Amino acid sequence: MTGEQIKRAMDEYRAFFEKMGAPKINYPHETLLDVPVRGLAHCHGMLDKMEEFLKEGRIEKAMRWLCFIQGCLWSNGYYTIGQLADHNRGE
Repeated sequence: MTGEQIKRAMDEYRAFFEKMGAPKINYPHETLLDVPVRGLAHCHGMLDKMEEFLKEGRIEKAMRWLCFIQGCLWSNGYYTIGQLADHNRGE
């Protein structure tokens, strides 16, 4: 993926999280997730840091984080794998 493709997917998910009313949080990394909605709020918060990665040219790191977010969205039943793949292609 290119930085532009990652950014388009990020924009899709940012709009999704905002529509859901999900806040941005940094969930404790050593704590099991207590409620799924907090996991989505953590993903929402990740998007700002991913913007920094893209500005720094750290495409691979941004891609790893994008994959994490997509895994959370799929496992919580918000998007199909096909839809997520379309987001990666910019469709």
